[in-house]
Amino acid sequence: MNRKAIVILSLLAPIAMWAQGVKIEFFTPSVVHVVRYPGQAVTPESKVVIAKPQEVALTKRGNITASSELQVKLDPKSGCITFMTAKGQVLLREKSHTFTPLNQTFTLDKDEAIYGLGTIQNGKMNRRGEHKRMEQSNLEDFQNVIQSIKGWGIYWDNYAPTQFDDDARGMSLTSEAGDVIDYYFMYGRSADGVIAQIRHLTGDVPMFPLWTYGYWQSKERYKTAAETESIVDKYRELQVPLDGIIQDWQYWGSNYLWNAMDFLAEDFANGPQMIQNVHKKHAHFMISIWASFGPQTKQYRELDEKGLLLPIETWPQSGISHIWPPVMDYPSGVKVYDAFSPEARDIYWKYLKKLYDYGTDAWWMDSTDPDFFNPKESDYQHPVTGGTWRSLRNAFPLETVRGIYQAQRKDDRGKRIFIMTRSSFAGQQHYGSNMWSGDVASSWEMLRNQIPAGLSFTLTGNPNFNTDIGGFFCGSYNTKGAGSAPRNPQFQELYVRWMQYGLFCPVFRSHGADAPREIWQFGKKGEPVYDAIEQMIRLRYRLLPYLYSTANQVTTNNESYLRPLFSDFAADKKVWDMTDEFMFGRSILAAPIVEAQYTQEKIVKEDAMTGWDKKN
Repeated sequence: MNRKAIVILSLLAPIAMWAQGVKIEFFTPSVVHVVRYPGQAVTPESKVVIAKPQEVALTKRGNITASSELQVKLDPKSGCITFMTAKGQVLLREKSHTFTPLNQTFTLDKDEAIYGLGTIQNGKMNRRGEHKRMEQSNLEDFQNVIQSIKGWGIYWDNYAPTQFDDDARGMSLTSEAGDVIDYYFMYGRSADGVIAQIRHLTGDVPMFPLWTYGYWQSKERYKTAAETESIVDKYRELQVPLDGIIQDWQYWGSNYLWNAMDFLAEDFANGPQMIQNVHKKHAHFMISIWASFGPQTKQYRELDEKGLLLPIETWPQSGISHIWPPVMDYPSGVKVYDAFSPEARDIYWKYLKKLYDYGTDAWWMDSTDPDFFNPKESDYQHPVTGGTWRSLRNAFPLETVRGIYQAQRKDDRGKRIFIMTRSSFAGQQHYGSNMWSGDVASSWEMLRNQIPAGLSFTLTGNPNFNTDIGGFFCGSYNTKGAGSAPRNPQFQELYVRWMQYGLFCPVFRSHGADAPREIWQFGKKGEPVYDAIEQMIRLRYRLLPYLYSTANQVTTNNESYLRPLFSDFAADKKVWDMTDEFMFGRSILAAPIVEAQYTQEKIVKEDAMTGWDKKN
């Protein structure tokens, strides 16, 4: 044996190897942190990774550094890294890298399936052949986590809009801002293993309260406190189970008072009493809050004085709330706050605490993407705390959700935290959040897309996902006047099938615009549609012991609610891109019906903004 060829490193502290402008650091025996830098060696502070590197025993043989789980080979000429198992089986190879633009390209096996990235709404799970600009939006959100059928995963630690490409040239990530290439390679051996690794890096999943797993009713929007309370009364009268009622926007009054976080509208003068009454009816209360403020709010004035508002164009665009389309001669003046600022997050909670003191049980954090209309280059260049809007853009949902979670934890009142949010970034599972898939259109195609979107989201380490049951925009089904969709057989069939899918999501919530969604809108007891909806609600409650047990496993054992079939049957290539079946926990196979069977499928091509831009 050549003693000079083998060096055993007995570590008293984590070790990082620096060579050829690259830092290779074993966080654990199966997780490697790679940082490439064009000039002076620097390791950026992560907004996502909260774990610290462990002491890892390593062996070094020439260009190969090995732990008990992984071998990492650094090519002395190209500076590229090859990741291998402990036995030398190649898992992933770097192909090339550049800094202008900031790009890392990898070489995949010909038939290797890869998954994750986020809630891409194209009906696919396998990301081979995908070309996608990843920037947070209403309908699509990105977590920068990729995993392979071979059992490895990557977290790309960059917060700027990023282009993902997979083609004959390789799999590449190209970010619009950043000083260094910074990523984590994880070898979990399986989908579950990779999920466990990303949660080790970014945080576990706190359990939600039991009541969050029941049935939630909402719509856009209940217009008075009396109406909101009456919905709970009607469900109690019908003896149909209901655990939560949700109050959507404008309880604060005009758009100039946007997100004032108080009941300022005349029809909500008794808002605090409404919350108490909801509790007396043994239901829970969630309320809509936003990442932006109207110019007449106290929050706006305080944040503006400190330079903590962004100049981007956001929702709502007009200050006149009762006229559609927006009257742009009267701009709302609403601005998004700088969620990257600890001071701004403290101000946010200072005012939100009033709703918490009223007894609010859960937060519906809308537009956490946030809405960003007509983007200009100057918007992207605008400074925010710690960088520019471009360099930190995709981490906005993480920062604003984390701010609420941490503030509420400090003001502990013995309650578990439940936050529903429209957008998510890597690591957000650690901050009490459940993401819904945005303002999806009411169509069979969109229903089909929700299944792989939720599974893809789960594969990034975030287990909590739900959708607007029935789709948000159902106006095309209002064929007999405004709000008539629930009596249209085409919408009824779509809604029931969506309800059946929603039954197997962590949160079971009906919501949407253009027509109400309460059970009695679809008929009465003894009629087939009403009865089908009631059966699904009652089945959900029968499943609560199973679901709550699964929730415990999600928290304690890194499990998932929504499991693509390859998680359990990876040897069967037929399931590698199966998008209409999944495991719900470990013991239930869910196969929702996602094709119209009793009515003609209505094709609706509509995204969130075309829905809002309609002229009638």
